[in-house]
Amino acid sequence: MSKIEQIQNWLSDNHNTAALITDPKTIQYLTGFYSDPVERVLMMVVFKDSDPFIFGPALEVEAIKDTGFTGPVYGYLDHENPWKMIADQINSRHLSKNEFAVEKNALTVDRFEQLKSVLSNASFNNNITPFIEQMRLIKSADEIEKLNIAGQWADFAFKVGFEAVKKGIPESAVAAELEYALKKKGIMEMSFDTLIQAGPHAAEPHGATSGNLINDNQLVLFDLGTVWDGYISDASRTVAVGKPDDKSMDIYKVCLEAQLTAQAAAKPGITAAELDKIARDIIDNAGYGEYFIHRLGHGMGMSEHEFPSIMEGNDMVLQPGMCFSIEPGIYIPNVAGVRIEDCVHITESGCEPFTHTTKELQYVD
Repeated sequence: MSKIEQIQNWLSDNHNTAALITDPKTIQYLTGFYSDPVERVLMMVVFKDSDPFIFGPALEVEAIKDTGFTGPVYGYLDHENPWKMIADQINSRHLSKNEFAVEKNALTVDRFEQLKSVLSNASFNNNITPFIEQMRLIKSADEIEKLNIAGQWADFAFKVGFEAVKKGIPESAVAAELEYALKKKGIMEMSFDTLIQAGPHAAEPHGATSGNLINDNQLVLFDLGTVWDGYISDASRTVAVGKPDDKSMDIYKVCLEAQLTAQAAAKPGITAAELDKIARDIIDNAGYGEYFIHRLGHGMGMSEHEFPSIMEGNDMVLQPGMCFSIEPGIYIPNVAGVRIEDCVHITESGCEPFTHTTKELQYVD
């Protein structure tokens, strides 16, 4: 059964006429076409009983057709009212009723009000987001292969990045070096902004690569990923410059034990909460529990943060084909930060990582 047919069956089961798909990543998942329309409007309308159409900026129409999408594609010029044009296309189908499902996580209040204004007799009661999340949850063999290739390029980026680390150069220079090397290989897109953080700066888990200089006797955190055919990699490593102090080395040792133990425990039948607890207990027992301030992991695939969350309170049972990160971290302000991460996919008996760069502490420079 195709992905479109799965949505059509869901619409029938939930007594909806059509689904208004507005998340560009969902459109990519369903059709292979991806574009971030920014302020413009991109929408796919999937009808219960007829072929879907895609509506978007006129400048995207040919690119949409080039993906092989066989349904109608409609474009609009910047001076035209896209909402009225969408409504006209929907109304031209002479639907028996106007009960629409929407992606609530991808529809702003402003855009929802625009839809209601042009489809005044319609109802928008059902949220199709949870169903889309379930569709994307279990990856196919083809998806796993794309994720593996993305992981191989992340491993290449780590190798280049580790070789680029030098005392006295800014974090940004390391990021630039590895991204340039990837581009020379034809890898043009990162999963997210490459993160290089040295010393105390790494204690900001969602900080940003900066002009801070890498100093001697520090740990340096790398968090990076690449995109391959629409699928991403995401991995973190922490390396040492010179001889970091005993506290930093202990943080690394504990974080590594937590990551390796959790990854070894990831298998069908365990819950997301149980897996989080395995890593968290190790960090808690070492006295660093207050410095592990995020969930153990997140789903991944076409996006770097997907459903589900690997965290306390999530009793979802892991199944083969699920893909997610395992990334414990310890962040002590003004001291150091360590995160070690692989994304994995659950197999019949355990899990396999997409990245294979060693997690034993590497001494660089």
